[in-house]
Amino acid sequence: MDTATEHSAVPAPEGAGGRIPAQSRPSRPVSLSPSRAADFMRCPLLYRFRVIDRLPEKPSAAATRGTVVHAVLERLFDAPAAERTVPRARGMVPGAWEELLAARPELAELFAQEDGSQDTEQLGKWLADAERLVERWFTLEDPARLEPAERELVVETTLDSGLLLRGIVDRLDVAPSGEVRIVDYKTGKAPAPQYRQDALFQMMFYALVVWRLRGQVPRRLQLVYLGSGDVLTYDPVEAELLAVERKLRALWDAIVLATETGDWRPRPTKLCGWCDHQAVCPEFGGTPPPYPLAVEAQGRMDPV
Repeated sequence: MDTATEHSAVPAPEGAGGRIPAQSRPSRPVSLSPSRAADFMRCPLLYRFRVIDRLPEKPSAAATRGTVVHAVLERLFDAPAAERTVPRARGMVPGAWEELLAARPELAELFAQEDGSQDTEQLGKWLADAERLVERWFTLEDPARLEPAERELVVETTLDSGLLLRGIVDRLDVAPSGEVRIVDYKTGKAPAPQYRQDALFQMMFYALVVWRLRGQVPRRLQLVYLGSGDVLTYDPVEAELLAVERKLRALWDAIVLATETGDWRPRPTKLCGWCDHQAVCPEFGGTPPPYPLAVEAQGRMDPV
């Protein structure tokens, strides 16, 4: 569910893919997930705020909708193939929202009026939008013809370098021939061609982990954009995954160095307007909170 078009409601622990609220206790990074790798490449200071300081972020209606839609698309496969229909899927949306709200009561503020009461009209429109996204999926794939090998699969592997990689794969399909397809649902719109490398990086990350776990390069990577009705595919090769592995190792070395020195520099971009941490960002005249970890003058921190 990791997506650049719908921003995380809260920062997530490594490998959580945005689904679990972050803890407040500062800690050293011990692994790398696609979302946190993307954070560091976007802005090292943002990575620090999310992974080390664990600063809270406001819930996002878009990200929360994505969580609900993902839950429906995952659970629909619990039904027999003939019962995986549009009406059934749309009917699952309210229940998925209520279940999420029970787990995370703070999400109620997304639809709260000034007097604290629920804005039923706003909530109704939001649920209807989620139902439309679920319905659009049926125009892109036929769930009655699919039998995923895995859904919401937590994957992790330790590279020869010692770096621990973690992630959550939305869907893993395995053909009778044994070929593997990794599928990721996006509730936003497909990016313009010049920005597709960011989304592909996430999928190549998953492909690398699955390759290391299964000993087989995935045959296809598939991004399903429910917001625009696009399906983007890419067929990776071993050399590309080795290049991704080298990139992740270099990225981790930079994260380790920043962790040891406490030197986390902001990298201003047009995405800064979406950031919840402007008040403590030097680019906006703010001052970051005191660095909560001990700074090591010498030595290296190896991934655990």
